[in-house]
Amino acid sequence: MANHLSGSLAERTFQYQSSLPPLPVPSLESSLSKYLEAVRPFASEKEFKATADIVRKFQEGVGKELHQKLLQRAKTKRNWLEEWWLDAAYLESRLPSQLNVNFAGPAPYLEHCWPPAEGTQLQRASVNTWHTLQLTHISKKAGKTVLDMDQFRMLFCTCKVPGVKKDTIRNYFKTESEGPCPSHVVVMCRGRLFTFDALCDGEIITPPEILRQLRYVKERCEAEPEGDGVSTLTTEERTRWAKAREHLINIDPHNETILETVQSSLFIISLDETKPYSTPDNYTNLTVEALTGNPTIRWGDKSYNSIMFSDGTCGSTCDHAPYDAMVLVSMCWYIDQQLRATEGKWKGSDAIRSMPLPEELVFTVDETISSCINQAKQRYLESTRDLQVICYAFTAFGKAAIKQRKLHPDTFVQLAMQLSYYKIHKKPGSCYETAMTRKFFHGRTETMRPCTQEAVDWCKAMMDPATDTNVKRKAMLQAFNKHNKLMAEAQEAKGFDRHLLGLYLIAREEGRPTPELFMDPIYSRSGGGGNFTLSSSLVGYTTVLGAVAPMVHHGYGFFYRIRDDRIVISISAWNSCHKTDAVTLFNNFSSSMHEMLHLATTSQL
Repeated sequence: MANHLSGSLAERTFQYQSSLPPLPVPSLESSLSKYLEAVRPFASEKEFKATADIVRKFQEGVGKELHQKLLQRAKTKRNWLEEWWLDAAYLESRLPSQLNVNFAGPAPYLEHCWPPAEGTQLQRASVNTWHTLQLTHISKKAGKTVLDMDQFRMLFCTCKVPGVKKDTIRNYFKTESEGPCPSHVVVMCRGRLFTFDALCDGEIITPPEILRQLRYVKERCEAEPEGDGVSTLTTEERTRWAKAREHLINIDPHNETILETVQSSLFIISLDETKPYSTPDNYTNLTVEALTGNPTIRWGDKSYNSIMFSDGTCGSTCDHAPYDAMVLVSMCWYIDQQLRATEGKWKGSDAIRSMPLPEELVFTVDETISSCINQAKQRYLESTRDLQVICYAFTAFGKAAIKQRKLHPDTFVQLAMQLSYYKIHKKPGSCYETAMTRKFFHGRTETMRPCTQEAVDWCKAMMDPATDTNVKRKAMLQAFNKHNKLMAEAQEAKGFDRHLLGLYLIAREEGRPTPELFMDPIYSRSGGGGNFTLSSSLVGYTTVLGAVAPMVHHGYGFFYRIRDDRIVISISAWNSCHKTDAVTLFNNFSSSMHEMLHLATTSQL
């Protein structure tokens, strides 16, 4: 990543954006065939027969018409899904974003140059901020031809704005060729907001200069009363937040100027007073604080909140709407490499130029807003208390041992997760795995469904003491092959979930009744309509990890990163659901990993 983000970036890495192929539309026949295959594990014989009948009618009737209309749409748009996906997946949702939509996570710097240490918060925050600012500078120079610029430009100067019925995304970022771009950052501390310019004489200010600005903010906040914590409103149900925001603007027009300053800022620096001591083997405390921490010092709608904790550890929380997690992973991995190379220290000049001190952004609030803030805080704290999050390292083995047995590491983890769920719940778990479709114009993701019939057959074999080892091994390899095939197809935009969503949305836009296919109980039971029991994603093969809340009340969030010698996993579950427990799933996952490696090893003998 560090190599990609240097020197001749525009020429070498990102020159193909304009020639990327449009997002294709799969054939109706193939999508419906794959759908039937995917729902098979969740239906009885009788139910499956009824579902197959519904699918056949859909294919011959209304589905055929909707598919033709989708093909027409695809002729006029290079990405027929883009606007729909943003609206349906993110902007129309009324759920509070901060826990239900946002992703958050720990920074990996504690593994090398920045272990937890008292008195390092501001110095580390200044260095971390400086490296982040370098990346904004590189992005600005990259021009319009950057491969992932469409998502990458959403990392900075971007904010979601609540609407009564639907939210919007405001992006203020501009490349050098496009014109002036905002260059200020916002610092949040003890319920208060401050802003300062990250440029001086057209150059990025240095870590010692950033440190001076952060120290000023910290000293003021420690000497004076806490602020109103207006940012707590961003944790609210979306319509409630939209109405509170309208009221805020009506009280005092200057409040709108402050909101605009926050929205357009490069990013947020959050100075958090907690000390979430964590280690490379147990990131739980840091992950919990990043995902469910103090709402008065995070702006939940901002595309990037950089959190600096009191013990010198770091994390982040980000709105998921404008971009997918891999954009943030790329940035964090870049900073991780830079910090390693410099041992986390600034080795340049300590000189501090003359520049304005940070300016405080003070909202005018009335009793109504104060009451809204208190209610929002109460609701948010209730939600966070209900969310169980763990983040542990499985250290027995990692990518190296799995690849040595000629198996795909990601598929290995996914099947171990399936087996773990089956052991606990004695039934298949509908599962979502992220498949990237970034080889297509403005491509984001497709759903890959790991709970295949082959995976279920293998789980049953593993649970049956009478089943011969050779039979188990053969079933495992069949599950591997099926998973690998489906993932490869999904990455080529040959999945079926996004296609079915497109057909559903055309019917909705035309005011037609919802087709029977989407009303079938098997549709939602198998995960359709955002009802996956296991919401999972490989964050990558780097040191960067994140966490999300479960998609459904009886489900789990399961994010993981794979290294040569370990697999680090963050698992979430809702405490109020007595059928799920994140620690139990991790323990079963660990035993499943060992069982699978043993099975793969004996096959080599």
